[in-house]
Amino acid sequence: MITLDGVSKSYRTANGYRVILDDVSILLPTDRHIGVLGRNGAGKSTLLRMISGEEEPDTGKITRRARVSWPLGFTGGFHPALTARENLRFISRIYNSDIEEVTAFVDDFAELGDYFDMPISTLSSGMRARLAFGLSLAMRFDFYLIDEIVSVGDYWFRAKAQAEFDRIRNESGMLLVSHSPATIRKFCDTGLVLRNGLLVMFDALEDAIDFYLDDD
Repeated sequence: MITLDGVSKSYRTANGYRVILDDVSILLPTDRHIGVLGRNGAGKSTLLRMISGEEEPDTGKITRRARVSWPLGFTGGFHPALTARENLRFISRIYNSDIEEVTAFVDDFAELGDYFDMPISTLSSGMRARLAFGLSLAMRFDFYLIDEIVSVGDYWFRAKAQAEFDRIRNESGMLLVSHSPATIRKFCDTGLVLRNGLLVMFDALEDAIDFYLDDD
């Protein structure tokens, strides 16, 4: 279970403050596939970063009673001077994961070849994306955080990535943020709508989609 208790978050802009969450309290079950719908700029990515612990709320508290992932495919955690292999070993230690198992999986999955033993700074953005996506899938989490559906690489890589994504959906809960009702309908069984600083939860997914579309 993930608990948001009186959570508020806002940003200063040229036109004043933009409110992302306004005193939100909600329970997120970590055994469900939860879809968060919101317009561009509503704060979906900010919500994801706060749930992961990457960003703190202005006020309130977020409690995680499960092993929660970072946002799937997040590349910001890599040290640019270390090689891909060295980064994987370091991150595996932090998360108390089997170093050799994680390294072997990502080496095979990301298909970096010789670049696997070169500094992250020398990798293309596509290579870093494949590396990050592979690392996210190699780790075992109770609950995965996904900012839209990641699509990287060629047809064969995307097919391999889809198979792994299906595996984690079968084994774990997830929270997927998107502005696309079709995406949420395909992958989720519970719906949230983020609008004007409020986070509204619906047990029936179609009710969430209808509420979201009513804002058109």
